[in-house]
Amino acid sequence: MQETKQSKRIYDDLCKVIPGGVNSPVRSCRDVSENPLIAESGSGDQIYDPDGNGYIDYCMSWGPLIHGHAHPRILEATQKRMAKGTSFGVTTEVEYLLAQKIVEIVSSIEKIRFVSSGTEATMTAARLARGYTGKNLILKFNGNYHGHADFFLVNAGSGVAKLNSSSSAGVPEEMVKHVVSLPYNDIETVRAFLHAPETRSNLAAVILEPIAGNMGVVPGKHSFLRMIREETEQMGALLIFDEVISGFRAGLQGAQGLYGIQPDLTCFGKIIGGGFPAAAFGGRREVMDYLAPEGPVYQAGTLSGNPIAMEAGLQTLLMLEVDGFYEELERKTNLITAPVKQYLLENQVDACIQQAGSLFTLFFGRKKVDCMEEAKQCDLERFGEFYRFMFDHGVYVSPSQFEAWFVSMAHTVEHLKRTRDLILEFFRSR
Repeated sequence: MQETKQSKRIYDDLCKVIPGGVNSPVRSCRDVSENPLIAESGSGDQIYDPDGNGYIDYCMSWGPLIHGHAHPRILEATQKRMAKGTSFGVTTEVEYLLAQKIVEIVSSIEKIRFVSSGTEATMTAARLARGYTGKNLILKFNGNYHGHADFFLVNAGSGVAKLNSSSSAGVPEEMVKHVVSLPYNDIETVRAFLHAPETRSNLAAVILEPIAGNMGVVPGKHSFLRMIREETEQMGALLIFDEVISGFRAGLQGAQGLYGIQPDLTCFGKIIGGGFPAAAFGGRREVMDYLAPEGPVYQAGTLSGNPIAMEAGLQTLLMLEVDGFYEELERKTNLITAPVKQYLLENQVDACIQQAGSLFTLFFGRKKVDCMEEAKQCDLERFGEFYRFMFDHGVYVSPSQFEAWFVSMAHTVEHLKRTRDLILEFFRSR
């Protein structure tokens, strides 16, 4: 059992001045009946709390730290950039360098615009789609989380998974009346909706996570994604891939590279900031040129394209281009997932691991999860027990059944094997 006296004191102080003591709800760890981890520092594949406890970290800032905590190359480059000034509110060359790198890597991106958060990226992509098409209806999918803009808080995933269909108080009905949310991976239901005359005349865009990461890792079926691509092309609606999680994580070209499907717009976040707050959306030139100052769709942000975040993102992407990077990262991930999958299968355990490259989720109470409706059938009490077991043994995982684990290149073989052994110990002893 870890001693966490200082962490508990800090959390109590936080609760006095911040609602729930956290600035993002899932950090509160209430779903697992545990006090939240308070981070003091991070190095490599570990995070440390104020009590001096070290934890093997599989949250990795919810995915951005694909190279691990405090990578020397990223630290050095951002410190040099910081010495020149932290923010200008005007354009810098490093914005071009990162934009050009993304355009070079991702074939569906011809132009891109940077913002500061994934919510800004998805919110503006939807506005752009409506402005470009002249239509209002947005189709999303149950359990796909696209940030906390009012009109996206309809059957969202992750931290709002326990809330009702509106997903949040304070969202007027008129804000969500132009948004429809349907079951993920349900080809027939979605096709029928897309074929309805009122849909074809009103649909501006379909937005989805091609590899869902906010109901746990649930890959989209190729036939499902292909059907949506074909239908949207036929009716003149835009297809938006939310790759805030999967972008540069599932592969160098994200999920769209793995599936061989090109969306009209893509939303990025997390990894493109290299540990700093940054996000972006990009796509076809003629669509992107509908943005101000070229076009009539407005978007702005004082800190958009912040030079320090751009530098961190640029260095992160440059390191991802090393030959064999993703193969090695998946090999490391498989040190955990392959033996656990085998154990669950051989012992007919009511649990499963679902994986997409270096991100995965261990689901309790289900042998397969294809949609949010199935994810909600998972055994949350069992997950909470598992979370506390791992935490007490010095392993930190995302404190929700509806989240992903993230392996970084910094994770050592020793720590990966220790994690594997602890998972197997948990199943064998219970």
